Amino acid sequence: SSRRWRASPHQHLGGERGTCARTWAFLAASAMTTLRPMLVDDLFHFNGVNLDHFTETFNMSFYFHYLTRWPECCAVAEAVDGTIAGYIIGKVEGQGSEWHGHVSAISVAPEFRRTGVANRLMEYLEEISEKAHDAYFVDLFVRPSNKAAIAFYEGLGYVVYRTVIGYYSGEEDANDMRKPLPRDKEGRSIKNAGMRVTPEQLER
Repeated sequence: SSRRWRASPHQHLGGERGTCARTWAFLAASAMTTLRPMLVDDLFHFNGVNLDHFTETFNMSFYFHYLTRWPECCAVAEAVDGTIAGYIIGKVEGQGSEWHGHVSAISVAPEFRRTGVANRLMEYLEEISEKAHDAYFVDLFVRPSNKAAIAFYEGLGYVVYRTVIGYYSGEEDANDMRKPLPRDKEGRSIKNAGMRVTPEQLER
């Protein structure tokens, strides 16, 4: 579950003027959105968010399952007019030192990309994983071809822990990226990074 960014409307502006324009656009869009728990009704308003080919779109039963099982891990960023600017869906799973938060889906509407919405959604799930569930790390899967998303996650402190061969319907591998949380003081969750595994090995 990952996403793609496109150029800011002000990217063609240069110099100090361009920097100011981009900064004000960023601050304005950020101030115009608030995070709140995801509601069932929100599921009927995702069409304007799931617009690029990197975003995985799931059936309604998938979303319902997450909302009933891990409601605290599901949140939306809402604009002042009530439209959905973005959302994140996650869960907690694993045993022992593998107890972790997982980003199952994150997406941001085109007009709200590059405004900090994705950062806030990721920070939300990381905080829930740490403070509500005392997890050791947070992880996510992303296509190696989605370079923009990989760079974004790396900027948040995630590293490619392993490659899952043929994870996306056998057509493309997946990068399993991890970020240790405070409970993992020694960073054991990302030791031995660089492995290649099959989807079947993930289920063991």
